[in-house]
Amino acid sequence: MLPNTISKTITLEDGREIIIETGALAKQADGAVIVKMGKAILLATVVTKKEAGDGVDFLPMSVDYQEKFASSGKIPGGFLKREGRLSDYEILISRMVDRAIRPIFPDDYHADTNISITLMSYDEDVLPDCLAGLAASAALAVSDIPFNGPISEVRVAKIDGQLFINPKPSDLEKASLELIVAGSEEFILMVEGEGDEVSEDEMVEALQFGHEEIKKHCKVQKELTKLVGKEEKRAYSHEVNDEALFDKIKADVYDSLYEVVSRQIAIKQQRSDLTKGIKDAFIESLGEDHEYDERLIGKYFGKVYKEAARNFTLIEKKRLDGRNPDEIRPIWSVVDYLPSAHGSAVFTRGETQSITTCTLGTKLDEQMVDGAVLSGYNKFFLHYNFPGFSTGEVKPNRGPGRREVGHGNLAMRALKKVLPAPADNPYTIRIVSDILESNGSSSMATVCAGSLALMDAGIAIKSPVTGIAMGMISDTKTGNYTILSDILGDEDHLGDMDFKVTGTDKGITACQMDLKVEGLDYEVLKEALYQARKGRLHILDEINKTLSTARPEFKPHTPRSHNMMIPKELIGAVIGPGGKVIQEIQKDSGATIIIEEVDNMGKINIFSNNQDSMDAAIARLKAIVAQPEIGETYTGKVKNIMPFGAFVEFMPGKDGLLHISEIKWERLESMDGVLESGEEIAVKLIDVDRKTGKYKLSRKALLPKPERKD
Repeated sequence: MLPNTISKTITLEDGREIIIETGALAKQADGAVIVKMGKAILLATVVTKKEAGDGVDFLPMSVDYQEKFASSGKIPGGFLKREGRLSDYEILISRMVDRAIRPIFPDDYHADTNISITLMSYDEDVLPDCLAGLAASAALAVSDIPFNGPISEVRVAKIDGQLFINPKPSDLEKASLELIVAGSEEFILMVEGEGDEVSEDEMVEALQFGHEEIKKHCKVQKELTKLVGKEEKRAYSHEVNDEALFDKIKADVYDSLYEVVSRQIAIKQQRSDLTKGIKDAFIESLGEDHEYDERLIGKYFGKVYKEAARNFTLIEKKRLDGRNPDEIRPIWSVVDYLPSAHGSAVFTRGETQSITTCTLGTKLDEQMVDGAVLSGYNKFFLHYNFPGFSTGEVKPNRGPGRREVGHGNLAMRALKKVLPAPADNPYTIRIVSDILESNGSSSMATVCAGSLALMDAGIAIKSPVTGIAMGMISDTKTGNYTILSDILGDEDHLGDMDFKVTGTDKGITACQMDLKVEGLDYEVLKEALYQARKGRLHILDEINKTLSTARPEFKPHTPRSHNMMIPKELIGAVIGPGGKVIQEIQKDSGATIIIEEVDNMGKINIFSNNQDSMDAAIARLKAIVAQPEIGETYTGKVKNIMPFGAFVEFMPGKDGLLHISEIKWERLESMDGVLESGEEIAVKLIDVDRKTGKYKLSRKALLPKPERKD
């Protein structure tokens, strides 16, 4: 007997359909749906515990997006031949769903929660990442788990000047702007994307366009909730509160905290020490025998500090560190800091610092991508590291976490837009940003340092890219708000928005936004974008003082590159039997040689740190691919001696017949003692047989013709 399934359909403007079904699969989960678009099928499940863990005062939620290799008819590579840890691509999608879903849970919901989204079937015309947020929200919508949704995610792309929702991958290649936008019916929650130096107005237009589509998705999910009878959500009690304690703390410490905030102390540690002193004094005032919950004291103290700091900024239009709302912290930068690196830079903005390197490699250094959906090679990648000491923490290095992957990806998207075209760049480029100090956006510091390191390495980028993190503190009751440029770490925690924008002097190349407040007005968003532009250009002016264009020459130890195009039929001659010829050239010259077929031609890339090595390799290759010309003179080596003449290798891999009659002007009766095997002689190419292609050589043509005796 088939299960009773309930489904709803979302129809896009171009007629394509997204179908949400529930009731057939994973029925022991609290909520489960499948989302279909074309042949693409995602299964989303959500499970939460009934009670919160002891002392937990946050939402311990994990979101895992995974693509099964079977979904695209593939078998995983490697030894185990099974899906392992999530790839960076899957982690990035998991993060986007988490950032969109987490804000819609009630603030006092603290039960362990897991959301799992699995790509079960792949469609080459459907990008599944833009369906993941919808699938997660729909799973919550058909459950009894409390949440303030629904939400949805869509991809917005601008192609040939027109905006599209969830375009096909083949169309996306032509996009000048690409965004993943998440939101509820009322407001936008999360944005992440990239653009070809687009304007702020284009960005806002795309967000509005995406939000209109999201509203339709949310209405359909609400209808689905009614159909499955899950309008009533479970009752829960995950917090124990003491209003009297909160009132006491606020009455006792608010003024002291406001006074500390109003001092506008620039050093983070000094502010922390002063606020900790106020907290310690309050606890001491309670006496040793007080019965208050220590965890509640800490929670309420933080809440009062947040209120004092927000009120100060809203009232005084000043910042914790004394800056004006649109003011950028002091900046200094330097390039060529690491002499052995191909390119390096240090960028420091306030208490945030990145040391970044740029390494140039060959095609052999390309990153192989072998996923269920994505596969191929990547010749530009950026790695971001965030050690504990950058914030004064004692923390062992256990490799990059999801945060590091996400921050690195944002910086990579920002910089890839200004790289030279693939045809003009033979190098594989790796950028590594190590954060040495952090109080504010280290990902934006990575973008600035990355631009400098690329130029220091001699990569001719279109224009330097800079980035800035914007914040906002607002009062929804009064409508009062303050937009903050170059936010501190504290302002990130205290504020209602974290909006990172990167770009050149022409426009935006990447952005990432997370909102913590409902109902952000588009005019406010536009104001934030233009204030961000002002900040980006200020930062650009500062780094231009250090280095404004790529160095005209590579560092002496940077691999030099030389490209050669040869006829397709000569590829085999360069490689040789079993790779013998190309391996011999590399061994003798010390250069690295890579040959591939491109556009029905042979493309040779030669890399070497030494000019003599490069010249030697080029000479050998030119000799192999050079075409013999009748009338030209060559230095050849005698290979075989026959009764009728000798075979001479006059070019690499090319032998010609030196007939006995062409050795001397005088008549030779035999070849005995005339030539020796291995002997080098000068010969002239006198003819090529049109039928056989065989070469005819002459030695006597290079010798003076004896005078005739009468």
